[in-house]
Amino acid sequence: MIELLTAATPNGHKISIALEEMGLPYTVTSVNLGTGEQKTPEFLALNPNGRIPVIIDHDNDDFVVFESGAILMYLAEKSGQLLPQEAKAKSQVLQWVMFQMGGIGPMMGQANVFYRYFPEKIQPAIDRYQHEVKRLFTVLDGHLQGRDYLVEDYSIADIANYAWVRTFNWSGVPIDDLDNLKKWLERIGERPAVQRGIEIPLRAKPEDVVKGAQKMVVT
Repeated sequence: MIELLTAATPNGHKISIALEEMGLPYTVTSVNLGTGEQKTPEFLALNPNGRIPVIIDHDNDDFVVFESGAILMYLAEKSGQLLPQEAKAKSQVLQWVMFQMGGIGPMMGQANVFYRYFPEKIQPAIDRYQHEVKRLFTVLDGHLQGRDYLVEDYSIADIANYAWVRTFNWSGVPIDDLDNLKKWLERIGERPAVQRGIEIPLRAKPEDVVKGAQKMVVT
């Protein structure tokens, strides 16, 4: 059984989507970021960086994995799904996972800070990060020309990027002119497992069992 410690953020949703797609049994512990639960000694013992998500694989000597990209790779290897075994195809998937980890996520995160959260509107900072996000979106759009997915088949690369790109409005970055990206978002968003994963963590009572991947939501 996989234990997922998470919150309703793009990085958190990457893992709940993957777990739903893979059909792996898991439990969910909702981490309250607003009260700093991710900075408690108990959580820091799992992830010294104090960030969600974290998984504990209770079927593998309670092995702990943090960093969402590393978790995606671990789960893909464990399940034998959503990551090709052929060397070149596998590398292509991991390249696009790294594209999200090193570009899409950090740049959208900074855009969110200066556009949504920072008390003072510093327009040069807003412009700088929004423009970089748009540039990265344009890279994705160009790559998706004639493709349904980032690599030949649906993979953890699509999950990693989708969980962030779907929040483009929150970053204040329009995608009206990026038709390939819009169609890709729609295509991924129509998947039932993706829809379920986006709803994790549910605002549910601890005793509520959610059907599907046999998971208990623990708050």
